Amino acid sequence: MSENTKKLCLLTGASRGIGDAILSALAELTEPPVVIALARQETSRVRMQEKLTSLGLEGKAVAVDLANQEAINTLFETIKEHYDTTPDILINNAGVTDDTLLMRMQEQQWQNVMDTNLHAVFRLCKQVLRGMLKKRYGRIINMSSVVASIGNAGQCNYAASKAAVEAFTKSLAQEVASRGITANTIAPGFIQTDMSTKLSDEQQAAIVANVPMKRMGEAKEVAHAVKFLLDENAGYITGSCIHVNGGLVML
Repeated sequence: MSENTKKLCLLTGASRGIGDAILSALAELTEPPVVIALARQETSRVRMQEKLTSLGLEGKAVAVDLANQEAINTLFETIKEHYDTTPDILINNAGVTDDTLLMRMQEQQWQNVMDTNLHAVFRLCKQVLRGMLKKRYGRIINMSSVVASIGNAGQCNYAASKAAVEAFTKSLAQEVASRGITANTIAPGFIQTDMSTKLSDEQQAAIVANVPMKRMGEAKEVAHAVKFLLDENAGYITGSCIHVNGGLVML
C-alpha cells in the first residue's frame, strides 16, 4: 500500500497495558495505519516511539495533556501540518482512576477523572469529525468499562465517566452513521495489567471468583476487539458496546 493511501490513526493512552496491546494489534492489520500514539508523560513518549519502531509502524509518539484544550488544539494543528490530513481512526483509550467512597470524594477527584475519561473524549471526537465527514469515512472507538454496567464501590466518578462515554458514543453514532462513520465502545472487565499486579493475591482471587471464566482477561483480548471494529467488514456495526469481561456481565 502506498504511503499516501494509508489511514491515519490517533490512539490515546498508548503507553502501557491495553494501549500497548492496541499498538501491537494495529501492526497486525492487513493495512496498518500511520499511528499517532499519545501519552501524558515524556518518559512514556520515548518508550512509545521505540515501540512504534519495533513494530514497523509509521507514525509518531506525542506527550500531551488531554485535559488541556489548548494542548489538544496544538496537537491537531501539528497533525494537519505534518500529515496534510486528519485522522481516519480515533481510539480513545486514555483513562484514569481516583478512587474513594463518595462521602470522602473531593471535587477535584471527580473533576480529574471526568476531564480525562469524558471531556477528552468529547474534545477529540469533535476535532476529528469535520475531516471524517468530508472523507465520508471514520472509525471511532471509545473505551468504556464493565463498571459502567455494574458500578463499583469507591468508583462513583470512574463509573459515571464510563457510563457517560457509552451514552455519548450511541448519540454520536446516530449523528454520523449516514456519512460512513462508525462509533462504538469497548467495555473491558478485569484485565491483567500493571494496575492489577498491584493488587494482593487475596484481592485478585476475590475478583476472579466472580468471573465465570475464573481468570482475568489479557490486554491482547481487548485489543482484538479493536481490530475487529477496524475491519472493513465491521462497517455496519455502530452505536454498539463490545463487552470483554469473561462473562462477568452478560447484556
